[in-house]
Amino acid sequence: MTRFRFLARLSLYLGLGLVLGLALLLGILLTAYRFVPPVSTLMLSRTLTGEPVERVYKPLTLISPLLAASVIASEDARFCEHDGVDWQALSDVLDRAKGGEPSRGASTLTMQTAKNLFLWNGRSFLRKGIEIPLALLIDAVWPKRRILEVYLNIAEWGEGIFGAEAAAQHYFGKSAEALDRYQAALLATALPNPRHRDAAHPTGLQRRLTRTIVRRAESADTECLH
Repeated sequence: MTRFRFLARLSLYLGLGLVLGLALLLGILLTAYRFVPPVSTLMLSRTLTGEPVERVYKPLTLISPLLAASVIASEDARFCEHDGVDWQALSDVLDRAKGGEPSRGASTLTMQTAKNLFLWNGRSFLRKGIEIPLALLIDAVWPKRRILEVYLNIAEWGEGIFGAEAAAQHYFGKSAEALDRYQAALLATALPNPRHRDAAHPTGLQRRLTRTIVRRAESADTECLH
């Protein structure tokens, strides 16, 4: 066997070993996070670099249903219907992109959960290519109720502020369980840009979005949470 063939085989085996190791780690984490409070990659990176992290994990039973409905209405109206990926919304985004039209993303709450838990911030085809199968896997092994609970506990609501409880305490001085519909909608408006949207000091755009979310939340499909 030539040196080149030996090195090629070694590289192949090492690559396969790495892939299998990552798959095993992912399986362990998905199983564990089904039952225990998870830590997102952003929370972990902040902790490792000495930056502050505010997060108090709360089960969905201790988070206002008004916030759950507001987040679904704002971020993923078909959350209870799709399999982790809203294929129709994704197709519409791709069609608009081909036509050169600007469009908002089609990330579902499950996709955002996958990204927050295991991936990195920033837009790229590589990240999206990993995010989609991860979302399908999460939807297959976790019930919808658990997906939303994890999302609401790892979503960023400001610099170092993670999860609904920390956000409710920080912005409104109350628990996530005690949020009213207007406060819940205000928090939902901040999710697309949490570093620049302050729920306690909303811009005019946020106020308009809040009124829309309050109306939509009244008829949001939350049946899968019961």
